[in-house]
Amino acid sequence: MKQRNRTTFQPNRKLLSCALASCLAMAAPHVMAQSTSATLRGVVAQDATVTVTNVDTGLTRTSKAANGSYNIGGLPPGTYRIEVNAGGQTSSRAVTLAVGQTATLNLQEAPPVSAPTGDATTLDTIRVTAPILVETKTSEVATYVSQKQIDSLPQNSRNFLAFADTVPGMQFVTTGNGNESQLKSGAQGSSQINVFIDGVGQKNYVTPGGITGQDDSRGNPFPQLAIGEYKVITSNYKAEYDQISSAAVTAVTRSGTNDFTGSFIWDRFTDDWRKATPGEEAAGQKSPETTEQYGIAFGGPIIRDRLHFFVTYEAKDFIVPELIARPNNTAHVAIPANILAEYGTTSRPFDQDVYFGKLSFQASDAHLIEFSARVREEVGILGVGGVNANSTATALTNDEKRYDLRSLYSAGSWMNDAHITFEESAYNPRPVISAPITRYTARNVADDGDITLLNTGGGATFQDKGQKGWGLQNDFTFYGWENHTLKMGVKYKDVELTAFQNSPPNPRYIYDVVENIDQPYRIEYSTARVGRDPFIVSDNQQFGLYIQDDWEVSDKLTLNLGLRWDYEDMGAYKDYVLDPAIASALRGWGNIQNTDYEVEDYISSGSNRKSDKNNFAPRLGFSYDLFSDQRHVIFGGAGRSYDRNLFDYMAREFYGGAFTTYTINFPDSNHPCDPSATCIPFDPALMTPEGLAAFAAANPTAGGEVNLIKNDLVTPYSDQFSLGMRNIVNVWGHDWNTSVTLAHIRSKEGIYFRLGNRYADGSFRDPAFPDATWGRQPWGQAIPGYGSLILGQNGIETKLNSLLLSVDKPYTEASPWGVTIAYTYSDATELRTNSSEGETYVFDYPDVGNEFYTSTGVAKHRLVTTGIFGLPWDITVSTKLTLATPIPRQAVNCLDVNIVGNCFFDPYEIDETLGYKQFDIALQKVWNTGSDISFKVRADLLNAFNWRNWTDYNDDRGNPNAGPNANFGRRSGNGIYWPTRTFKLSFGFDW
Repeated sequence: MKQRNRTTFQPNRKLLSCALASCLAMAAPHVMAQSTSATLRGVVAQDATVTVTNVDTGLTRTSKAANGSYNIGGLPPGTYRIEVNAGGQTSSRAVTLAVGQTATLNLQEAPPVSAPTGDATTLDTIRVTAPILVETKTSEVATYVSQKQIDSLPQNSRNFLAFADTVPGMQFVTTGNGNESQLKSGAQGSSQINVFIDGVGQKNYVTPGGITGQDDSRGNPFPQLAIGEYKVITSNYKAEYDQISSAAVTAVTRSGTNDFTGSFIWDRFTDDWRKATPGEEAAGQKSPETTEQYGIAFGGPIIRDRLHFFVTYEAKDFIVPELIARPNNTAHVAIPANILAEYGTTSRPFDQDVYFGKLSFQASDAHLIEFSARVREEVGILGVGGVNANSTATALTNDEKRYDLRSLYSAGSWMNDAHITFEESAYNPRPVISAPITRYTARNVADDGDITLLNTGGGATFQDKGQKGWGLQNDFTFYGWENHTLKMGVKYKDVELTAFQNSPPNPRYIYDVVENIDQPYRIEYSTARVGRDPFIVSDNQQFGLYIQDDWEVSDKLTLNLGLRWDYEDMGAYKDYVLDPAIASALRGWGNIQNTDYEVEDYISSGSNRKSDKNNFAPRLGFSYDLFSDQRHVIFGGAGRSYDRNLFDYMAREFYGGAFTTYTINFPDSNHPCDPSATCIPFDPALMTPEGLAAFAAANPTAGGEVNLIKNDLVTPYSDQFSLGMRNIVNVWGHDWNTSVTLAHIRSKEGIYFRLGNRYADGSFRDPAFPDATWGRQPWGQAIPGYGSLILGQNGIETKLNSLLLSVDKPYTEASPWGVTIAYTYSDATELRTNSSEGETYVFDYPDVGNEFYTSTGVAKHRLVTTGIFGLPWDITVSTKLTLATPIPRQAVNCLDVNIVGNCFFDPYEIDETLGYKQFDIALQKVWNTGSDISFKVRADLLNAFNWRNWTDYNDDRGNPNAGPNANFGRRSGNGIYWPTRTFKLSFGFDW
């Protein structure tokens, strides 16, 4: 089976200049995006005036009561002083609002204790005493991650998204020893999430990973020092959220305040500060490793109460450990000394720099203008380790720039929030050494196949992919209709998408170390095909509209009613014209004239494809406050949400088959072949570029593999249903927030690729076999004059039934300890195994079919608990415990078949109670100098008990000839999930 393709692109790096300034001038009212601002509402005296003031920035909003209620929107997260003037009397109090929160605070009675007013040290008192309002009356399945959790909980990566796995239904997945860090939710893959920073989506339109920069990267998408807090919505988000079918993360960045403040952080560990892996123990030494992360943030006023700035920089300098190891099933092979010498510990570098800056201008009490910029520069070495020698390294350049100009205007009964954005991202893996690849193999005595012992020479892939363009979005909110909050918005983006790949970019020479280590038995190489352009650039326009109404039917019942519509025009797909010669060959190919598909559905003329215009997404929700006190609320919802098709998949029509792949065999006893143009005696001239070029010239091919996408491709989506209850329960004098939710999510229309070849009678299985259900696939039945036919279309589905439980006692200065408990039960299935991990090929069956398999992307049971405890002497202890049952493994069953070799998907779960367990603890001490400067030292102990979470298992059930495999499901290697027990030391200071 083929592996999924990876993507890259090096965009031009043009800076926005006068365009942003002129667009700002056009944005008279303000714009607001995906709910990063908070809304405060409630009951108040009929004649009251409510004024809220941000104690850090001076931002002020005022609302006059209407029919005994008030509603104030556009409030950045933070602490606010609230003053109520009614009947000549003034009262005040303070509250803290979270990102994207709609908080209810009834002000018809004076507060039990008035919040202090004033400045200086009094503001510190306000921050300490201001209660954090809890949003219980929402239909969304949502959880908040506070800045205290981000600052305090144990962590290794400084990736702010890592804390999302403390939310029920979420996983922060790190592959291998941290090669790739991605966020997932439920049974869907990471590509289906979206992250909104200050209301702007960070969607990756080209490569997997969900957001730009996270494909094949251990880097951070955003400086952690710049993130204030964020909200995670696992399902039933409101209509304002787009390009998503899984979880949404909405985060707010930090802003400057009326005080000059700053922070510096630095943390480090080396291989001396961690336990050896099992592989290192077997090798007798550790791989060299150094991890350094450091950053600085600074902000303050330029004009007090009017203009503030905030800037930050964070960096990663890593030496990443790797192990080049002999394969497990090679005890029967006498491996030559020069290959054995390549095995052992090694390492590879990774470097990242991320910059962020933000200006906030309070033009008036009603008008806030912000401009922010983020630049990410990253280079990491991949492709080393396992059976890949150091010389096979690939350098991944992963750069990104994003700019956002925002205007937020609030005027009594309405608010407008607008953004003008620019983005540019690049994914560019390229060989460090451009040289032929040498693969050393040996025969596998178990199944007579070949085992790769070692790859040396050049890197295995060359890619150039990415996205660049600008966008405009505007959200308008109206509060003037009694008991209704109406919100409507429009979004337009114009983005250029780019894709190119050639894997491998250099010839591959394959040797059998037992037969003849000095002469290859096979050569594989590719040449560019005449008339087929492998580099594709496409214009891409996106347009979205939505309207939603939060209707307070009564003091108990709230309804959330919304409708969204999205449209995307991708020129490369819609305007694609199939080569007339290929179209003629397909129409004349007798094998597919009477089969299970109509080839005309895939032949594009440049005018017979239309963009999907039917992406209407209703989103409905409710909350019912049982006793009108926000302490016991039943909530639920149902809705549809559309994602998008990745350009990397769409571009396969262009670069699939754009290179001719030649395979030249030199027969030996282990690799016999019948004499032909590609089975010849060994010729030393073929070891040179000139010889390979001469062979290609003497053996021209009319065409290679042909990839076609169906002409009526639609947009993937998910249908979401939930029902739950939130409670605020007082235990031992402290309020605990609890939530229980039943959720059902079914994603549909994911794109996949299948084999279009058919036998002469139109069948997918070899008619020579009596049982047509199990006959061999028609790999040898290619298009006349071309290669195999690969067809892309919609059809991948996942189903998830889940139980989400959460318990939370928030940490506050008044009560300096906090606990969270998140439990998830998942019953997940998928039409194609491993689709949740990004697999898009289905070659073992004529199509994806309708049989669901156990999902290989999510554990059935998962528990994550955290604790933060403030101790005397400014010491803080924090902990995190993660437990999960084994995630089902992808496996192919070759045992229970009636024809040898006709295997089928058959995932299984290893016979272990827990498949993953990790306990982390952190201890931090702060020294206050008596001035405005404080110092801190922190120690993190990750995987404190050095629990080993094994990854290598024998997935082979056996075969009809040899019988069942006695080692099936047993551990087969030394691979583990990182980290081993690791001590990390951090130092920092704040001012």
